[in-house]
Amino acid sequence: MGEIWTMGEMLVEIMRPHAGMRLSDAGEFLGPFPSGAPAIFIDAAARLGHTAGIIGGVGADDFGSCLLERLGSHGVDLKFVEDFPNRATAVAFVTYFEDGSRKFIFHIDGTPAVMAQFPEQAALQAAGFFHVMGCSLMPNDSFRGEIFKAVESFHSAGTRISFDPNIRPELLAGRNLVDIIGPVLDRASVVLPGESELKLISGGKDISESVDLLFNNPTLELIVLKRGKQGATIFSRTGAIETPAYPVEEVDPTGAGDMFDAGFLCGLLEGKSLEECGKIAAAAGALNAAAFGPMEGKISPDSVQALIRSRQA
Repeated sequence: MGEIWTMGEMLVEIMRPHAGMRLSDAGEFLGPFPSGAPAIFIDAAARLGHTAGIIGGVGADDFGSCLLERLGSHGVDLKFVEDFPNRATAVAFVTYFEDGSRKFIFHIDGTPAVMAQFPEQAALQAAGFFHVMGCSLMPNDSFRGEIFKAVESFHSAGTRISFDPNIRPELLAGRNLVDIIGPVLDRASVVLPGESELKLISGGKDISESVDLLFNNPTLELIVLKRGKQGATIFSRTGAIETPAYPVEEVDPTGAGDMFDAGFLCGLLEGKSLEECGKIAAAAGALNAAAFGPMEGKISPDSVQALIRSRQA
């Protein structure tokens, strides 16, 4: 059984080549790029040297092949990826604006990205982590139920659950967030939110109150607060550690947070200190932000350590 597993949407991304190009305007797009937050995450975990697998679905089309070929080439276990004939692989269209914000149009619901069922045999043997992305819980009620099954099954087998809220307003559609993420958050040992997400999922008014509220859950071990270019803060029950970001020339921030998650969890599995886990995570995220495309960064154990050493020099 792999050390790290995930379940969630697998899609391709079609991207505007320059910031400020509205999705409503006729113009150039680039792609397809293999994408989907769980796919980006698990690809990074495999590239960082860990056995890793994904549970999901793709269509029997060229976009599905794009995903399977990329993940397979990096050693991701695909035995629980369902191939749906007569269905089209999910697609996301994305554009960036000058202020760094993004806008998505998702074509997910009704596609194989949210049609896979949880295979009970996937959790017969405990893994190190089962990682859930909040965006995977939002498009489709049935698929969310399958992920809830996976969480319970992996948790019962002794696997630690990690959770990135990764809230997509385009997919939440005004529904109650507690209903969407509650069963995963309750089982999570490691939570990796952004600053606004931390307040949303906890109900706290500020960072300190939000952290305290989340630690009311006895299962929770770590909160890793991601602040992008401002670095990250790792909260444990005994204190907090600040992790600086690694400066790179940012080309495309998509996927950087997913890569960060993978780097941090890989560090934990390797028995690294929390400080070192934070460095690995920050370096993985920075390397991905320096490339165009959601999982196009040059991620490997060597490249991550080289970036960490460059800051220490």
